[in-house]
Amino acid sequence: MSMQSLRELIKALLGSLQPEEYGDEFFEDHLAFRLRFSRLEPVRRPSIPDQDLLRYVDEQKETLFRNTEQFVRGYPANDVLLWGERGTGKSSLVKSLLGVFGQKGLRIVQVYKGEIPSLAELYEVLGGRKQKFILFFDDLSFEPGEDSFKLLKSMLEGDIEERPENVLVYATSNRRHLIPDVEMNEKFPSESLQERISLIDRFGIRLGFFAFDKEKYLDIVRSYALRRGIDMPEEELEREALRWATERGSFSGRTANQFIRDLSGRLNLSS
Repeated sequence: MSMQSLRELIKALLGSLQPEEYGDEFFEDHLAFRLRFSRLEPVRRPSIPDQDLLRYVDEQKETLFRNTEQFVRGYPANDVLLWGERGTGKSSLVKSLLGVFGQKGLRIVQVYKGEIPSLAELYEVLGGRKQKFILFFDDLSFEPGEDSFKLLKSMLEGDIEERPENVLVYATSNRRHLIPDVEMNEKFPSESLQERISLIDRFGIRLGFFAFDKEKYLDIVRSYALRRGIDMPEEELEREALRWATERGSFSGRTANQFIRDLSGRLNLSS
């Protein structure tokens, strides 16, 4: 049985999302949720990164936080696509919003690609509530021909039903256009390009994240080391950090965080 068939079977057994199943206290008591098999589940220990640790994304951070503040305060705001290099802080930046706006009514609902057909029902559950909801698609991408691509495009903007004013969509992706580039053997490559662009056009704000160089990577390493209280000669710290990054082929913030976690653990074992 395919994963899609399994999802359809589970959905048939569980039924659709029903607004009356989710009282006001359900959304007051939790900051984050998952939509899984057409059911909303509270996230009891949400990951809320410290925004101050997200370095070298100041312009992206300013734009995202400004747009989110407009949304939380009831002003017009846009859907956002955060695209670019892996490990540069796209997902962490979205999750960090809860630390700033969670007490002001912001809630995040993580939605997986397989749940896109349930968005209309989710709108019914979330619409009209006092909280503001960001539907968070993490690491979103599509393969050519996927039906969910067109369905998401319709649900973002173009469906006959208006989306609730207290719902926005934030998505992260390693792909700028969310699906692969045009293949040379396509019969109508220009039409395929327009199809891809038509989805990203639904996102009023598109923020690019780009690879860090060695110096930025080392600066992030030093900031993480300081936060964890690691006492090591700077030359030795940098040497080990560069060796770690070289082995993984990445000068990213994620690589820096993984290195510091490994180093901190090793130092604690030896002490």
